[in-house]
Parts: sequence; structure tokens; C-alpha cells
Amino acid sequence: MLATTEYPAATPNPALPALLIVHGLYGSARNWGVIARHLADSRDVLAVDQRNHGQSPRKPTQSYADMAGDLARVIEAQGAPMDVLGHSMGGKAAMLLALTRPDLVRKLVVADIAPVAYDHDQSRHIHAMRGLDLSGLTSRSEADRRLAQTVEDPALRAFFLQSLDLKAQPPVWRLNFDVLEAEMVGIVGWPGSDGRFDGPTLFLSGADSHYVRSEYRDTIRALFPHARFAKLPGAGHWLHAERPREFEQAVRVFLNA
Repeated sequence: MLATTEYPAATPNPALPALLIVHGLYGSARNWGVIARHLADSRDVLAVDQRNHGQSPRKPTQSYADMAGDLARVIEAQGAPMDVLGHSMGGKAAMLLALTRPDLVRKLVVADIAPVAYDHDQSRHIHAMRGLDLSGLTSRSEADRRLAQTVEDPALRAFFLQSLDLKAQPPVWRLNFDVLEAEMVGIVGWPGSDGRFDGPTLFLSGADSHYVRSEYRDTIRALFPHARFAKLPGAGHWLHAERPREFEQAVRVFLNA
């Protein structure tokens, strides 16, 4: 079973199901802590560590079929369908879950990703993290300074370093680099599906991102006929980190409608 972080509802609304949050590649549940707490104002929220990430089990594969199966088991353990929010790789896993097990999903939010194969390769980030000198490392600020030699974007460094366990001696990455690198073609790809999800679906993208292009909309609507589309101004692929309050509001309005 995947590791989960639970955020009980502050003021439960019985009409609202629990929300499952699924992070993207190189992420973890902790990346979503603030947003999860805010969205837990009226419903329970669960954030997962996907396989080979964070505190979840290390597995030999990272296929979307396996990731969707992991999510299905989390929802089945809750005993009722959930709303599901997934970003990037987590969005693809959430989409495949909805397409193959629509009985487990009430509403779906897909953050800045489409059900298509992309031609980029994210392996360079693995090389950067693997290349970080961990000797004598005791502070995140020093880790950031060292990682800056290979990763220029400070926001990206901050994101990666949330997966570095500085309490371990020596520090260790909470990522299974070997499997993630070996499975990269499948991760940036899309397995396809004969399913269809007829529930409400929101494709929420960053206005400055190119992951959800207009030419993908026919493909999206064939799988998600009730899809809606929205863009957050001033945000790129990491829209939830770049515009967190606007992101929360868009998600809340859609899920609570």
C-alpha cells in the first residue's frame, strides 16, 4: 500500500467525498502539504507518495497501469469513491484510474498534463540529483548551494530537495533513481485506454505551459466527454507551486459545485 498523509476535514461537509492528491515525477505528498490543509476545510484529504517516491515501497516498475492500481487500492481501503487531483505524472495515473475504474472516482482534476505521449526526457534531473555531493551535508541551504551548480532554477531545486532526507546519515534521496530512469520512456509516454470517464473532469493548466495544447482537446474529449478546460495566468507547469491560492480556488470551485 502506498504511504499516505491524511488531513482530516476542519468542518466536515457530509455531501463532499474525500479528496485524493497524487503528486508528479520526483515529488511526494509533502509537496502538497499547504494546499492539502487548505482544501481540508470541508472534506478529508489524502495525499499519497507514489511508488518509488517518498515513503512508499520501492517497486521494479513505474508503469501507469501499476500506478493506477496503487491508487485504486488506496480508494478501496477508504470504502467509498473519492475526488481525485493529479499533477503531471500523477495526473496521468489519475486519468488511467478514472478510465479503468470509474466506479472509484466522482470528480477528476488533471493538473497540466494530457493523455498523450511527450517527447521530452526528464532523466537529466536524475543525473543532477545523483551528482549532488552529499558528503558532510547537514543543511538544506548548503544542499541548495551545491545543487545550483547543475540546476539553475531555484524553484526546481527547492522542489527536488524536498525529497532529500537530511536526517539520515549520510543523507539519502527518497527516490528510486534506478527504476525511474529505466522507466522514463513509459513515464513521459501514455499507455492508451479503451475506457471512458463520464464524470466531471477539469483540465487545469498553467497559461505559460505547453503541456496541454489545443490540438489535444479532441483526444481528451474522446476519453473524458465532460471535460472542462481552464488556465491559470502567470503559471507554468508547476502551477500549484507558482499560483497556489489561485490553484486552490479553481479546484475548490470545481469540486464543490
